[in-house]
Amino acid sequence: MRALIQRIHEIEKRFSRSFGKSISTPSARRAAWWHFYLSDHGILRGLWTNQFEIAPGVWRSNQPSPARLRRLHGQGIRTILNLRGADDFSFYLFEREACAKLGIALIDHKIYARYLVSRETFLELFEIFDRLERPFLLHCKSGADRAGLVSALWLLDQEGASVAQAKKMLSLRYAHLKRTKTGLMDHVLDAYEADTASAPMPIRQWFAEAYDNEALTAEFFAKMGWEG
Repeated sequence: MRALIQRIHEIEKRFSRSFGKSISTPSARRAAWWHFYLSDHGILRGLWTNQFEIAPGVWRSNQPSPARLRRLHGQGIRTILNLRGADDFSFYLFEREACAKLGIALIDHKIYARYLVSRETFLELFEIFDRLERPFLLHCKSGADRAGLVSALWLLDQEGASVAQAKKMLSLRYAHLKRTKTGLMDHVLDAYEADTASAPMPIRQWFAEAYDNEALTAEFFAKMGWEG
């Protein structure tokens, strides 16, 4: 079953990367809209935004459409932290265009839901935290996994939250599934909690001194009984 799911995922990925890479002409824009709404699942996000305020002026959500960006701008949002990173495909092209028209600052910082990025990438994220002005919105594709981990890190680093409070950002409430590869997000917080149980340490210091993406990934796969 896992092999079948992986095969379906690979076919879907190849299809999704076969078009939607331009909005420069009317025909290209039409194709990009199809890509955004079908291949990138924008049609589902039109009905379900997964949008929540996690702290005063700090919002998380799934990938916003241009129409939702206009509504967010009307609600006072002036900065977007895009955790999918800069890309060549429809979702980013439309977001970049809409933000430019609306005067919304777009900050691109790419992380992944199914494997852990480097220490340097997380330390850069904390530096971004220091210059973000509220109100702002952070998002990934579904608003479940990457947005959940980054919301947890924001609460720990900027709001003085406990690990227990931060872990609530990764839950079924936001459509996050712990028993899949996206459980790596939870494993990071579990490791931080275990490492600092007897010797408390700020989260960004832990990332600077103790975080090891390869070791954490190996630990998680072993715990789940999966092959690396």
